[in-house]
Amino acid sequence: MSAVEDPAEQAADETPSPGRDLIEAGSPVAGSMSAAAATVVFEPTTARVQVDGRFAAVLRTAAGDAAGLTGRERVRAGAVLAFAVEYAATVHRNGRAVRTDRFFTPRPGSRPVAEELAEAVVAAARRTTDERRVRHLGYLLAEVAVSADIDVELVSRALRSAEVLTWRQLALLAAVGRRDRVPLPMTPLEDDPRAWTAWGAREDLVDLQRAGLLDPPPAQPRPGGAALPRLRAADLRLTRRGVLVHRLLVLEVLRDEAVIAALADLGLPRS
Repeated sequence: MSAVEDPAEQAADETPSPGRDLIEAGSPVAGSMSAAAATVVFEPTTARVQVDGRFAAVLRTAAGDAAGLTGRERVRAGAVLAFAVEYAATVHRNGRAVRTDRFFTPRPGSRPVAEELAEAVVAAARRTTDERRVRHLGYLLAEVAVSADIDVELVSRALRSAEVLTWRQLALLAAVGRRDRVPLPMTPLEDDPRAWTAWGAREDLVDLQRAGLLDPPPAQPRPGGAALPRLRAADLRLTRRGVLVHRLLVLEVLRDEAVIAALADLGLPRS
């Protein structure tokens, strides 16, 4: 005699999950991974990969809170959580444990820091119109979850800095961050290029210097109008602020083609 399924269990299986639907809605940005990420968060026992249960619970809450979004904001919100799952699964597989401080613990009169950060990351993803940035916002959420040396105020500072950076500026930070592995060109940069693309890329670089993300800072005019030394890409270094943004956005894995394109915009070859 065949077993009869419990009607209550059947009803539970058929109960709609708005949060799961939200993550799956990220597929136009995150691709087919969105469905797998939703499974990791909402049906971990059937998933091929795993993330820490406390982190998954934070993502479920964030997905449920954002479930009512529509249009491209819904797509980006779902995608940023899918990317958070992707990177969290990677660090979990590599043996990096989630932090053991009070990051996931409710505070008196307030929710856990992890939930506040997840909401802030989803909000940042919703606001961006360059959807290439969504991947690294998701990575930030997962990276912070395993970085006990980073407090929430510091994360907020990094997130504010990241929100105003263009995709090309992120690629330039990535180029400088991997300079020890892939040396930057020694060719001097033009101070005032005639071509608009090169001029815009040079302005992006100067803004990174002014924001304190790259050293050396912009050169100041010399007395008497003496010529300034020409900056070379090989001379650039991440400042401590730049290291923070680079680390939390996991720019180490930003795609090579984006770095190559940013250097080409500056008029420089890839070494």
